[in-house]
Amino acid sequence: MAEEDSFDTGDMFQEPEGFYEPEPEPTFAEHHMLNGQTVRVRLVGSHPLYGNLLWNAGRTSSHYIEERASTLIEGKDVLEIGAAAGVPSIVTAILGARTTVMTDYPDPDLVENMRYNANLATSQIANPSSLHVEGYKWGNPVEPLFAYLPTGATGFDVLIMADVVYSHREHPNLIKTMRETLKRSKDSVALVIFTPYEPWLLPKTEKFFPLAEENGFRVTKIFEKLMDAVLFENDPGDERLRRTVFGYEIRWAEEELN
Repeated sequence: MAEEDSFDTGDMFQEPEGFYEPEPEPTFAEHHMLNGQTVRVRLVGSHPLYGNLLWNAGRTSSHYIEERASTLIEGKDVLEIGAAAGVPSIVTAILGARTTVMTDYPDPDLVENMRYNANLATSQIANPSSLHVEGYKWGNPVEPLFAYLPTGATGFDVLIMADVVYSHREHPNLIKTMRETLKRSKDSVALVIFTPYEPWLLPKTEKFFPLAEENGFRVTKIFEKLMDAVLFENDPGDERLRRTVFGYEIRWAEEELN
């Protein structure tokens, strides 16, 4: 274009002030441990599945773990699947796990936020280098997770799975990950803890457990806890179910250990 044909666009392509919605400021939440410590985490995003809330299952998992820390956690290798803000993982590291690997879907913002929360808890963990963060998609190869285990370890002693069975189509991938990460030992356990936030889908959610049994596991229901209030007040469905946290232990079936 000749110089005389050029023209000044001025601010034609400049968006006016306020054109875009501002990014929401990050919020923080606290989990109060039974021993008096407080775990503070940053929440991320606008979608509850991506960690902008502390869900009842995560809090309940953390208390359940703390009550049994001496036998369940101390000196053990722990993997959390679907960690979101990561409270159970952080509590596990505080309670003396040998290794804790905090994982969730490999979305950069979500992984960065888990890393932020792990760093935020450094002063509360006797061995901060025991807590690791990794993006992981259920059903994918598990070698990146095993890379954090100490030499000679053949799997994780404990899997924490809080509010992950809501995704019904992912049940086979969750089972695959369980089979490939849970150490083959009678003492190894996966803790599956959830609330039916959509109660009418509970029968589909519960199909996870017979599927686990078909794939070499033994399922035991360990508790049913009624919370003081629902997490999402305006949601439809049976209020009592939406206030209830269900807990299950999943261990290797005996024939898988022989």
